Amino acid sequence: MRRPYASFSLLNLIPVPIDFAFQAMAERSDRAPARWRRPFLHWLDGVEAGWAVPLLIGCFVAIWTLYLAIAYAGGGLHPDTLEAWMLGQHFAWGYHKHPPLTGWIAASWTSVFPLSDWSLQLMAMANAGLALIFVDRIARQFVTGHKRILVLLLLMLTPVYQFHAQRFNANSVLLAVWPLATWCFLRAFETRAPLWAVAVGCTTALAMVGKYYSIFLITSFAFAALAHPARRAYFTSASPWISVIVGLAALSPHIYWLATTGASTFTYALAHANGNAATSLGEARNFLLGLAAAMSMSAVFWVLVAGTRLKRFPADFAAMGPGLRLLFYVTMGTIVLPVVTSLVMGTDLPSLWALQGLFLFTVLVVCGTSYPIERFYTVNLTVIVAGVALAAVLIAAPIHAVYRNDHGYEEGRNLYAQAASELTREWREQTGVPLSAVSGDGSLAFATAFYSPDHPGHAAPFEYEQTLGLPRKMSLDRGWAALCFRDQESCTRWMAWASSQTGHFVRREFTVRATLWGRPGLSREAVALIVRPRGMRMIPKSAADDFSASRRGSE
Repeated sequence: MRRPYASFSLLNLIPVPIDFAFQAMAERSDRAPARWRRPFLHWLDGVEAGWAVPLLIGCFVAIWTLYLAIAYAGGGLHPDTLEAWMLGQHFAWGYHKHPPLTGWIAASWTSVFPLSDWSLQLMAMANAGLALIFVDRIARQFVTGHKRILVLLLLMLTPVYQFHAQRFNANSVLLAVWPLATWCFLRAFETRAPLWAVAVGCTTALAMVGKYYSIFLITSFAFAALAHPARRAYFTSASPWISVIVGLAALSPHIYWLATTGASTFTYALAHANGNAATSLGEARNFLLGLAAAMSMSAVFWVLVAGTRLKRFPADFAAMGPGLRLLFYVTMGTIVLPVVTSLVMGTDLPSLWALQGLFLFTVLVVCGTSYPIERFYTVNLTVIVAGVALAAVLIAAPIHAVYRNDHGYEEGRNLYAQAASELTREWREQTGVPLSAVSGDGSLAFATAFYSPDHPGHAAPFEYEQTLGLPRKMSLDRGWAALCFRDQESCTRWMAWASSQTGHFVRREFTVRATLWGRPGLSREAVALIVRPRGMRMIPKSAADDFSASRRGSE
């Protein structure tokens, strides 16, 4: 005779009697909820009224911004965020390494908000919150009520909208742009209205000036439209052609910039295409495994929510409506096309390049279900998400801050503000004028531009200044400074070379120490090179001798 607990549902994940017990509990809870659940149920009642989703996303942004403020107290901003801000200080249709969207956003944000760590941390989380808003716009086309909340909660259980988002760069800026462009495409395909077609053109252009990786999203739109049964109606309308014309027109300033500046962003992107068949297979495997790992926690909770109803997946997939079918084709395109490209061209393919597209899977899985989900599960998942966030703020964040204060970061970001302050002080002592240009280690240069009260420009290695757009004459006339950590051998070697190209300079070495809430942390030696403005009185001979001695001591 078969034992009652030996029967298992799909994938042998949940014992059938246990699953039935959970479903019965969920149904009873929805009929007669416990007192503590009632405020949550009232909140879920407000989904269609329009206030529940903004409240959830607002709380998410607030609590994870608080986490960043505590976890990185005394830790400085990530170099990518500093780079985005630095680039945006000089508006251009393109920059040396990346398309310009991150710089535009950072510059626009700091024109309104103060120039501080918490401000840019809030910017990063606001970008994640905006992404979730656009995901909800997609989900509401297919489901109503608390299923929309369920989509957002599952995404909040991934590391994408907190830890990936806080590193504001050319990857994380796509968190909001991709769902916005996808929403517009779905609406344009369904309605074929000119206004939505224009929106597709504008948002796809926006995605491209975020990162060229977005070509895979745009190509996926074309693939999805061709694969869909309603392709004839779409392609015989004006909608796709309006999108193409508007998209090219919106992108034309950046294309012109590429054509007239040597397309350095393409050169930088193609630097990732240097693999062979074996490495490409490894890249593709790690790409897929990385995406699966990012979704693993959400997948586990979804299995617990769906239970034995997972066996309905094949039938639900076969009965998928035309809108979800279109979204499925887009989803497949964003995974298959990068893998094929990597295999053919031998390019690198880190999974973090595709994290902004994980929302597509979550929307498909939740919105593709033909059965109702009890609110019992949504309330439970809300409590779990809130518990994780509170634990992160109250426990993980202080531990992280203390650990990093003692052990630091490889790039030295918890010493950025101190090094920038000391370099500025040395510069002012030597020249008596504000520091206008900084060079040296890239991350330290970006940090000096941000944390120094003078907010100097440039922030690129001096030897490449003509390539990066800063005229050499301006650097020499107004003077410049460079900053390295002493243990950065390539940077200090460059500094020795750079000093040999100029006739009036001072080198200083100093120690910077991290602090956290008044508690001293690790220390590190820094080296500064100060090249005085042209025409300024030469430094005393003793100072030059001091440089020579200092240089000998570091060799």
